[in-house]
Amino acid sequence: MGGHALLILLSVASLALLPGATPLQPSQAWSLFKLRQLLGDPPVLGTWHNYTDFCYGGDYKTASAFVECYEDSVTQLHIMGDPGAGARPLPATFSIDAFFTTLSRLPDLKVLTLTNLGLWGPLPGKISRLQKLEIVNVSSNYLYGELPRGLSQLGSLQTLVADHNMLGGKLPGWLKDMPLLAVLSLRNNMLQGTLPESLKDMLSLRSLVLASNNLSGNLPDLKNLQVIDMANNALGPKFPRLGRKVASVVLAGNKFSDGLPADMLASCYLLERLDVSGNRFVGPFPAALLSLPSMEYLSIAGNRFTGRLSGNASCGENLRFVDLSSNLLTGSLPGCLLAAPGKSVLFSANCLSTAGDDSQSQHPSPFCRNQALAVGIVPEQGHKKSGAKAGVVAGIVLVGALVVSAAVVFVVRKASAPKARPARRLVENASSAYPSNLLADARYISQTVKLGALGIPAYRSFSLVELEAATDNFQVSSLMGQDAHGQVGTLCFFDIYYVSYSAQLMRLLLLLMVRCTVDG
Repeated sequence: MGGHALLILLSVASLALLPGATPLQPSQAWSLFKLRQLLGDPPVLGTWHNYTDFCYGGDYKTASAFVECYEDSVTQLHIMGDPGAGARPLPATFSIDAFFTTLSRLPDLKVLTLTNLGLWGPLPGKISRLQKLEIVNVSSNYLYGELPRGLSQLGSLQTLVADHNMLGGKLPGWLKDMPLLAVLSLRNNMLQGTLPESLKDMLSLRSLVLASNNLSGNLPDLKNLQVIDMANNALGPKFPRLGRKVASVVLAGNKFSDGLPADMLASCYLLERLDVSGNRFVGPFPAALLSLPSMEYLSIAGNRFTGRLSGNASCGENLRFVDLSSNLLTGSLPGCLLAAPGKSVLFSANCLSTAGDDSQSQHPSPFCRNQALAVGIVPEQGHKKSGAKAGVVAGIVLVGALVVSAAVVFVVRKASAPKARPARRLVENASSAYPSNLLADARYISQTVKLGALGIPAYRSFSLVELEAATDNFQVSSLMGQDAHGQVGTLCFFDIYYVSYSAQLMRLLLLLMVRCTVDG
């Protein structure tokens, strides 16, 4: 008999340890029903009844609304409206202050999801009362104003997502005071201004999503981040510094205008996604990006990248999408982009040889050369040996256009010449299309240079043999003036020669030789 009594006692004790034996605290159950009332009894909470066991009764739970508990206290609350219906703002009687006051009566809350519910108003600072919060998602509502300073008091917060709201002001510098924050996503809000330099001090931050705001200026050091999405802002012009562990970089639709740092990107072996489309990038396209081992998505569309692609270039085995459209690329599309099935490759509006494939139209080669020159890009002429002490960099023939310094040198030379010496006029054989009074007008030079932007060459190139004949093998008697410009390590000399018309070089008037020495 005593043995049976002990067995019954142990059974009762074990039942007391079952989860269902510890009901939710009545005060917290009341708070949940109060939240439903403040939200206007939305359909998504239609399964909540007075007899609902929120912690251990699974019959009320749906994919859009459920509660998780630990013992007799709520630790997770998820209420998600229908994203397809498009949540309207709650009535004017709604008070977001009262809503978060009620939430604060769930002191053990760690995970909070309130999306597509029509919440409106500034995010209250009293959110700091929820000291145990680790994950907060309040996306797709009508929250406005600046981020409250009270967020910095949430020492356990790891993820903050508030996409698709109307939050404004600058991204606050006090975010650095949140030691565990790893994910910050504020996509499609009204943030403005520059990003704080203190972002580089957030050592725990791994994902930063600030796309579709009104941000501007250069990005701070982002070496700690693995996911970066800054699309559709006004950021730039400098490309940010990235760490080797970065996995996704989206900078589309900004104002970046420098070239891509090829060496830095080549070391990003974990990089899976790179989107720099719709910017103002110039310079050579780093073809090595195609062969990064983890790269899956690459888009450089809508820039001014130059370079000659090789059909023999290699591609990474994970590459699935490539968009090279609307650049100034020449050469042939790499065979690895065409042969493998399952790849989506876009390359229209370049100057590539498509080998009979007219599905993506191309410009003629001169178009890309002229456009590159119009934006100040000198096409590559081949690799040069490093450490070269000196060399001729370029010879530029100016037709009908005169640099200001050359004009000054010529005027001074003419004024100091003996009167008995017959004057030699540079405009004796000039084309009637360039009147003499325009040749000395510096404003006309800029107009001539702009012809390149319209696809019309502003000059033509001459061979070295022609130039030697025109200047009598660069005789000193033909030298009109000389100037020098440069920095430490590099010095360029500008030799300006008079070219006689008897050389029959069409309408050539002046020759500007540029010689640069490099101390290696």
